[in-house]
Amino acid sequence: MLNAPQTRASQDDFDPTAFLARAGPGRVTERYEKNHKIFSQGDVADTVFFIHKGKVKVTVLSEHGKEAVVGLFAEGQFFGETGLEEAAVRTTTGHTMEDCLITSITKQAMLAALASEPKFATFFIARLLSRNSRIEDDLIDQLFNSSERRLARLLLLLANFGQDGTQPIAINLSQETLAEMIGTTRSRVSFFMNQFRKKGYIAYNGKIEVHRSLLDAVLRDKPQIRQDE
Repeated sequence: MLNAPQTRASQDDFDPTAFLARAGPGRVTERYEKNHKIFSQGDVADTVFFIHKGKVKVTVLSEHGKEAVVGLFAEGQFFGETGLEEAAVRTTTGHTMEDCLITSITKQAMLAALASEPKFATFFIARLLSRNSRIEDDLIDQLFNSSERRLARLLLLLANFGQDGTQPIAINLSQETLAEMIGTTRSRVSFFMNQFRKKGYIAYNGKIEVHRSLLDAVLRDKPQIRQDE
């Protein structure tokens, strides 16, 4: 009985992020340089990843050799969770977009942690639900909004925009990548980016800086620069 309070306290003090940062059976935390390939399409999927620092881009390659960006992941997010499925194979490729600190967790270690640590299970599920909500928003965005509004929304999301001031986008993304992410052409992205800059919605200073005025325009159901598509 003397041990019971200590066990409860240790469970109450369990920190999922600290747990992921510690080395242990089936858990390895590594630093990756920018543009490092973490896994490739077609690889056996037997590992889940968690980002402590940095951003990761996930792409898919079609049978005709066309590559598309299907996800961006940042600090505090899991990715590659298909590694939890039975005999899964990677359907995407993961690249670092900047220097990253990432923990890889084997399927066996991940399932054991989910079963034995309720806080970790809650932590994992909450992040997956948040991401699923984002995916649903992205789908609605693709179906009902113009490419101009999709670009505006993407810039705000990439800048993690709050309510005040100006927020820089911490990573450099080519216009080709932005076009892939919103489902349009590079020329249209170039046109809209130039218009956004002229209207004071964004600025270029080494990196893209997103101004509050872009958020205001989206909330007012603008910018409506051109919607002939």
